Amino acid sequence: MRIVINGGGKVGEYLASVLLADGNDVVVIEEDRATADRLASTLTGRYMVIWGDGCVSRYQEDAGIRQADLFVSTTGKDDANLVSCEIAMRVFNVPRCIARVNSPKNLRIFREVGIECVSSTTLIATIIEEDAMLGGISVLSSLSHGNVALAEVTVPRMRHHDPVEGVLAHDVPVPDGCVLVAVSRGDEGDMEVIGTTTRLHPGDMVVLATDAEMKAAALQTFRQL
Repeated sequence: MRIVINGGGKVGEYLASVLLADGNDVVVIEEDRATADRLASTLTGRYMVIWGDGCVSRYQEDAGIRQADLFVSTTGKDDANLVSCEIAMRVFNVPRCIARVNSPKNLRIFREVGIECVSSTTLIATIIEEDAMLGGISVLSSLSHGNVALAEVTVPRMRHHDPVEGVLAHDVPVPDGCVLVAVSRGDEGDMEVIGTTTRLHPGDMVVLATDAEMKAAALQTFRQL
């Protein structure tokens, strides 16, 4: 995978290290010269560090954003994370954008425009190691004899449904062997059992029970919403 990270602070540096250790191509855009110079000399693997503002399209283009599989903005400024993700998503058509949201009250704004987001810096690592690296699906636990697992899927930006109205959970055509169990709304901090009237929106975290071999098919189903 090719991943572009906006922000080379503690979170951005850690993400870059994790991704590089797994053999990915990583580009970090950092506007502080000293931080950019330090990252350029300490990171290892297939990487590039760009000194510039990740909210400026020119620097994203320099990072090879057109070939990126994932864009992650990890700065400490919500407005910068929002703008940079909007540019990556709408100008360069990056298939997936994830933003760090420092103020939980801003979560709804990010989700309304179709940007996946997390409000805790500790969750960023989980998204990269389990969510982004596995394409949006992460194993929570194995059940019984290991043939069934609980998995967590982030509802992506919808292409065939109104993101504000969402889609009925029961209308998601998951394959045989998969059952949608619960959904968590990150901005509300609550989890609810999925019922006949439950609607899913971009950024929601859906827990499903699935046969182990059905995980990839379940992921593809959500990508086609």
